[in-house]
Amino acid sequence: MLTFDDLRSLQARSRRLHLAVSGQGSTESDAKTLRRFSSWEVCELILGINQSTFRGQLAADRSFPPGKVEPNGRQRWFSLAEVNTLRRRLTVRGRTLQPDRPAGRAFRTAFANFDAGTGKTTTALHFAHAAALDGYRVLLIDCDPQAVLSRSLGVTHVSREQTIWGILARDLVTQTAQMNAAQAGHASHAAPASLRKLGLEDLRNTDFIRKTPWSTIDLIPSCVEAAFVSFASTHYRQLDRDWSHYAALSRFLDHLPNDAWDLVFLDCPPGIGFHSINALYASDMLCVPTAATWDDFDSTTAFIGQIAAVLEELGQDTRAAGTSTRAKAFCDMRVLLTRFDSDNPEHRATRDAFGAVFADRLSQNPIQSTRALEQPGRLLRSIYEIDYREMTRDSWRSSRANFDRAWSDCHDAILPAWRTIAAMDA
Repeated sequence: MLTFDDLRSLQARSRRLHLAVSGQGSTESDAKTLRRFSSWEVCELILGINQSTFRGQLAADRSFPPGKVEPNGRQRWFSLAEVNTLRRRLTVRGRTLQPDRPAGRAFRTAFANFDAGTGKTTTALHFAHAAALDGYRVLLIDCDPQAVLSRSLGVTHVSREQTIWGILARDLVTQTAQMNAAQAGHASHAAPASLRKLGLEDLRNTDFIRKTPWSTIDLIPSCVEAAFVSFASTHYRQLDRDWSHYAALSRFLDHLPNDAWDLVFLDCPPGIGFHSINALYASDMLCVPTAATWDDFDSTTAFIGQIAAVLEELGQDTRAAGTSTRAKAFCDMRVLLTRFDSDNPEHRATRDAFGAVFADRLSQNPIQSTRALEQPGRLLRSIYEIDYREMTRDSWRSSRANFDRAWSDCHDAILPAWRTIAAMDA
């Protein structure tokens, strides 16, 4: 016989092994840290300035962050905070190095698809790191109960009340209370007692947000218990039919300060469930990572159709969220091929099929399949977190350029959509 206690014991053993392999400790004191960036990286790959000009400005103005010189070497290494200080203060031919940031609230992008293993979390993580190195402040939201994104950022010791689980559960409690207040004298709604006794309504929005090793990236983590919210949401809806469950995350984001972050990336679980619907409903743009096979082509086609069906069923009306009277629509969508092998005939043929359907919504720079990317995935690190001295520089640089190009495609789509959102909200 295999009881739930046996299964929990197996999970605990597996978790300990996974933490050991990934280099993460089993206690909060063993926090994940971010490496420093060499002056070569800062100049050529991050700020895009000439190294001689950079060295000259550092020598001329001693108030600039000096970085740390490696033992027995000339290379200087800078923390992300120091890089951002340099970005704010340096100019090149009168041009600021700050990123383009339209006015208004942060721009929201959901990474979603039907299948597991298509690269949703990997893409969200790498794009967040690339955006941070471009100077953006990023809020990552882990909507997947598997919590791989949370572990990748070293956030593992969080109570379920202070994760995406708490946001969705708190929304039910607070919305129920508001509806009861608005309908005084009529039949009252009843949030589940198991939620009412937790005091979720007393939590502040900041209680759900965690710092990460990246000083300009914050995270709303997930947890395995979040899966239960998805399971129980049907039951909750039966108790309270007026609860617009799909708008819970949208309501939360609408109450965050406009100037706290620039970009919000939402990492969805596979399929179309409670968490994915919330993420999609809250997002301005949809990014669909997918492998370049015919099975994935069919699956992505079905996924797009299901999104359309869900939005139609929800009435395509955001008035239930209490923030807008416009019908729900995405500003843009990007399909991104992952684990792409240009020497594989099926991959090339599938890319052509995706291009025929999605045209300019297909990213022109797929994520190539390389050995250098397999190790960061296993160790829960992005290529940006890997020190290039851990492998050959050419291999590291090629892998980084792979994601740089893909992020550039996405960024080029985000900016005009972001300006559209800013104009509509003005």
